[in-house]
Amino acid sequence: MHFDYHLPEHLIAQHPAARRDESRLLVVRRGSGSLEHRTFRDLPELLNPGDLLVLNDTRVLPARVVGRRESTGGKWEGLFLRLVNGLWEMLAQTRSYPEPGSVFITDTGLRLTLRGRTEERHWLMEPEPAGTPAELLARFGHIPLPPYIRKGTAADEDEERYQTVYASHVGSVAAPTAGLHFTPELFERLAVRGIETVKVTLHVGLGTFLPVKVDDPAKHNIHREWCEVTQPTVDAILAAKARGGRVIAVGTTTTRTLESAARSGELKPFSGETDLYILPGFEFRVVDALVTNFHLPRTTLLLLVSALAGSELLATAYAEAVAREYRFYSYGDAMLVLP
Repeated sequence: MHFDYHLPEHLIAQHPAARRDESRLLVVRRGSGSLEHRTFRDLPELLNPGDLLVLNDTRVLPARVVGRRESTGGKWEGLFLRLVNGLWEMLAQTRSYPEPGSVFITDTGLRLTLRGRTEERHWLMEPEPAGTPAELLARFGHIPLPPYIRKGTAADEDEERYQTVYASHVGSVAAPTAGLHFTPELFERLAVRGIETVKVTLHVGLGTFLPVKVDDPAKHNIHREWCEVTQPTVDAILAAKARGGRVIAVGTTTTRTLESAARSGELKPFSGETDLYILPGFEFRVVDALVTNFHLPRTTLLLLVSALAGSELLATAYAEAVAREYRFYSYGDAMLVLP
């Protein structure tokens, strides 16, 4: 089972490509076991008329806040996870162990008061002024880059480039990175070629990056994420299948969403949390092909891609990507897994 590999640190992309669709694209064909080196802008020619692309339209929250403890001036930073009974559940970093009632002021002027902790030791914070997380974070937060990109410190370019061009439903703490390569012009070329697009929503949670720490990946406790598949998307997928088209999921998050909606054996509209864990041996009911970035070792995302591509072929593809010095992770290059 391919879910570990060695990656030289200099291959971890620290900035996006100058243009979104200039990223490299490693084409992996399951049937022939072949690999081909292309550019992402070649995608329309690599797909067939009648195929259907499915995109995750989630939008990343500016969920990272940084500042200081009011009483001591000690540095502090936090990451918003979700709303719990009116309080912000957050991951937080500080040198001390503050008591409930401690106040933290962000560099942008948001005031947060510690009210308690969860069973996982996450902080429960009360914000001031009042407002929804989306409203307040839009005013006071920063884009939450993963720690392997500039140690999580965002620059001005990240406000645009760490979102897909079609992001609309706010709720993620990380970008669905396979979608970062698409441009409006590329969508126009796809449409001209007769390739339709539809959308689903999955709000990416922090658990997506958690490493698999057990020797047997099947014993890993998978994270839960909220997702939605609407009736029009179901109809478009069924129509594509009926005409002989392939369903191409853009990203592991889209894959998880679609297969969650088909767990009963039949694709149906779905809205709610999913705990679907896709491992090698999984029977895909919806997804025929996949656009994806290169993922961290020992993660559930890598296992999902392995389930579709095949463990040996994926191991070969990753070794080739390292040897050819592809750029890895969120701002890196892409892979297209075809039947």
